[in-house]
Amino acid sequence: MPKIKVAIVGVGNCASALIQGLQYYSNCNEEEKAIGLRHLFIGGYHPRDVQIVAAFDVDNRKVGKDLSEAIFAAPNNAPKITTVANSNVIVHKGPTLDGVGEYTKNLIQISNQPETNIANALKESDAEIMLNLLPSGAVKASQWYAEQALKADCAFVNATPAFIASDAAWAKRFEEAKLPLAGDDLIDQVGATTLHKTLLKLLSMHGVRITQTYQLDVGGGTESLDTLERTRDVKRTVKTKSVETALPYKAEVVAGSTDYVDFLENRRDSYFWIRGLYFCNTPMQIDLKLSTVDAPNAGSVLLDVIRAMKIALDKKLKGTVLPICAYAFKHPPQITPLETAEKMFAEFIMDKQD
Repeated sequence: MPKIKVAIVGVGNCASALIQGLQYYSNCNEEEKAIGLRHLFIGGYHPRDVQIVAAFDVDNRKVGKDLSEAIFAAPNNAPKITTVANSNVIVHKGPTLDGVGEYTKNLIQISNQPETNIANALKESDAEIMLNLLPSGAVKASQWYAEQALKADCAFVNATPAFIASDAAWAKRFEEAKLPLAGDDLIDQVGATTLHKTLLKLLSMHGVRITQTYQLDVGGGTESLDTLERTRDVKRTVKTKSVETALPYKAEVVAGSTDYVDFLENRRDSYFWIRGLYFCNTPMQIDLKLSTVDAPNAGSVLLDVIRAMKIALDKKLKGTVLPICAYAFKHPPQITPLETAEKMFAEFIMDKQD
């Protein structure tokens, strides 16, 4: 298969997990041995067909370094899963814009190297998909990189909570440029939002009337700090709306991140509380805790999205690709029930040749 050439914006913990995953699964050829992947093959594409050809960051400990070294540089604290071979991809300096928040400014060492012409770097690397992994709250920077993708004729994947794929104006621009677009706000593989929705749907299907429920998160790492400072309200709105779609009736729902704990590092604890009524109005209550490591939670989903975007390019699709958005993101252009999104994505990747 031809290589899927990807440029990464933001060499943080999610980038570290993704790149380590490419190495980890490169020699796996049997579905039953691909533990941790939903799909070993999508449209005939294997994880080893994904090639990172360019990367952009602002931190002095990453800029100018080979990507295989940069993914392990501070303040990254994602676990080291495997040794990554030298990539021959040197991390470029991008513009800072609003990429560094007030809460994280003491953790980031801004490089004094000159900024790269991003559009030129994309063209020179032959990148066909740009993957935006910037921190939460970097809205201007995310939009700026979307502009560079348009200039360089690249498809764009927005993993952040900035509204790009779900914004009609941006969708129209990518449609006019005849480029596919996907986003916004990536869903975790073992995600609190997905688990919460599944529990609510299951209970509701069994005749339980949910009256009140909440989902609250506590995490470490720079992403949790950025969320606490800049996107707590946005994420709460997005997650709450997403969770509400699991119920066919109105209930009191709150879902969103709450706080930062330094010593959790790249770990996240999610708390669920569900109250409802079952037979003869008998009350029931569920109180659960889910503990995960943040960065690897993005890996499987990103690999699915990258390969699905390659299929979109092969099909010459343009504008937002709803099956990808609904399947992999919390805030797609159209909120879709979980089972519908799964079916849409399955049909999309099976129907590669149309």
